[in-house]
Amino acid sequence: MKYMFNQIYLIGSFCLLVSCTAMAQKFNTHQVRSGETLESISKMYGVSPASILQYNKEIKEGQKLRSNTILVVPGKKIVEQTSAPTSNTPTSSTVTTTVNTRVVQDSVKAREPIGYTEHRVKKKETIFGITQMYNITEDELKKYNPKLYASPLQKKMDLRIPKYRAPKVEEVVDNQDDLEKYIVAAKETRWSIAHKYGITIERMLELNPGLSTANNYLSEGYELLMPKIAGSTVKNQVTQLYTSYTVPAKMNFYRLEKEFGVKSDEIVRLNPEITERGGLKEGMIIRIPEQKIETGEINTDNYIFYEVKPKQNEFRLTRKFGMTWAELVALNPDLKDGLKAGMVLKLPKDKVGDFEVRNALVLDKVNLLDSINVGVKPKVLFLLPFRLDKLDLSNKEETEKIIDNRNSLKYSLGLYSGALIAIDSLKSLGVSIDVKTFDNQLDLAKTKQILQGEQLGGYSAVFGPLDMPSLKETAVQASKFNVPVVAPVPAKSDLSLDNVFFSYTAEEVLWKHMLDYVEANHKDETLLIIADEDNKKEKEAILKRFPTAKVVVVKEEEKNIGINRDKLQTLLSDEVSNWVFVESDNYKLIASVVSILNSFNNTAFDPVLGKDKVNVRMFTTDMNSAFENDVISNTHLSNLKFTYPSVNRPVKNNSFVERYRKRFGDDPDRYAVRGFDLTYDLLLKLAYNNSLIDVSRFVGETEYSGNKFNYQRKGVAGYYNQSSYIMMIDDLRIKTIE
Repeated sequence: MKYMFNQIYLIGSFCLLVSCTAMAQKFNTHQVRSGETLESISKMYGVSPASILQYNKEIKEGQKLRSNTILVVPGKKIVEQTSAPTSNTPTSSTVTTTVNTRVVQDSVKAREPIGYTEHRVKKKETIFGITQMYNITEDELKKYNPKLYASPLQKKMDLRIPKYRAPKVEEVVDNQDDLEKYIVAAKETRWSIAHKYGITIERMLELNPGLSTANNYLSEGYELLMPKIAGSTVKNQVTQLYTSYTVPAKMNFYRLEKEFGVKSDEIVRLNPEITERGGLKEGMIIRIPEQKIETGEINTDNYIFYEVKPKQNEFRLTRKFGMTWAELVALNPDLKDGLKAGMVLKLPKDKVGDFEVRNALVLDKVNLLDSINVGVKPKVLFLLPFRLDKLDLSNKEETEKIIDNRNSLKYSLGLYSGALIAIDSLKSLGVSIDVKTFDNQLDLAKTKQILQGEQLGGYSAVFGPLDMPSLKETAVQASKFNVPVVAPVPAKSDLSLDNVFFSYTAEEVLWKHMLDYVEANHKDETLLIIADEDNKKEKEAILKRFPTAKVVVVKEEEKNIGINRDKLQTLLSDEVSNWVFVESDNYKLIASVVSILNSFNNTAFDPVLGKDKVNVRMFTTDMNSAFENDVISNTHLSNLKFTYPSVNRPVKNNSFVERYRKRFGDDPDRYAVRGFDLTYDLLLKLAYNNSLIDVSRFVGETEYSGNKFNYQRKGVAGYYNQSSYIMMIDDLRIKTIE
């Protein structure tokens, strides 16, 4: 009944409008072309500019017309539309300008080859990879290789590759009168500011050459040069903007009103041709008033941001973010002029989907295996302490003894054995890798000697060293050429090493992950903390997150350390579960606590109490070597469902393990697993884009056999891995629970 009433109301309104306008003046709609002015359009229709302004209140006298704007023009066209007029020559008045350079690519159709080269197709190569290698388009490749139209790319196929002149460089002059200074506020990012001004990140870098291209850091108070927002100098102006809308089939006023929130009589008033043509017609271009949305401050508190990638379209974006195109346009009005690569879009803060958000920027999920460019040839320098100067390889027993007693040698051999499997794996995918390996002997002088003999600028990355003095020296030397250095083991520096990738997740990140997990899963359980004097900071971190947690006093005497069993029993609840944090690196204390907790942890029915006994689960924020001591019962840890954060997880039987066994005749240890994962991650990223620093900007978390990596830059202090696992021992097995 309601639907019928609405239909009758709309039809009645439409008839009333028709009867009121039947004898009115004739009108036309005109779509503005680039370069057209109010004067040129008025001459085309034989009317005055003032009469056009009268029917288009959103246009101000002297205002530049935007392309594709739909105008209502009285009268009938008397002059056919010609090509857009060229802009007038600037006056001779002195103008201060800033000059930038921008590469302007010639039209593909216009450019002709200046020569040709030959290319023989290798295994795993693709048409896309070849076009990227020679900086040509797919159409150009096929034009000079017609066989590609009829048959797919094949190994050993000989291709003719056209060569073109270098692209022209055009000077782009920015009038200082059109620019303004912008002071970066707290919680603003490059993307939020670029969106506010409606420009791309590339344009921001052109206007501000002082901004680093190697990272995205932007400090509060930094001064930027930005283009003035149109109309920003006119005070108290209120301008109604419109969008052009092409009427689809079966569209009616009721659906228009629901979709755009505009009454039917307003639509007809703004589009007189609807009356002239007897109603809405498919293909008709009409004006729809834009609805203003109060969006508040554009910063990381309110929005997340996404940089549009090449070849993306409306369908891909709406599917990716689970939004309609109208919702995207409402938040990003510039989209009405078309979707362009480099545009910065703002999205709701709570938006979720198949993507990762880092520092308020949405990162795409990149499948590195599917994105290999076999034309890229990474070159990696390995600097590890094999201590060949200390080993007598002819004496097998003595060599094995030294390896067992020297952790650095054990780490190096494990890491490098895994790295060799990773290198072989990438080569089998068609990637050519140049690897050079040196024994730095865990000695700074030897490291300096090696670095002096190498041209670091020719390397894609450096893997190692393990000792901190050598790592610092390597980072300083490599930074001169912007070459990244990967630290494979835990490393802390008192210097700002902005080109170092610290692959081993920091203790503070592990604490936070553990506490986040407990907070997310904690309901009404009783929380207790058992921490010795050396672990005060862990205890304080837990209390800060959980102020109601009970603290168990640890007695630390000269020859004895432990807790009061009876006191602990009074703190445990027999009504709800008890979650106990144990923070210590003293295996004697841990062994004692584990034994006591296990004795309480019995869910069998107690006939004396008439109820179940207490239930205990044990946690720690720092899974150090003390927990792995032989005196601590794994059975007790399993009974307590011992839960802890970890940088790695147990490796399952997979292709890496099989390759390792085949090559070395043994199962890989955790160092070999880490060496494989770290090297495989490094080489895959370099095979995607031969710049680890660039890749880290838009590739999020990656995961392999037993490790995962998510590098985030911390100012000028380097790149830090933020990934970790939450593990639990249950049923005498180590399980990954997050």
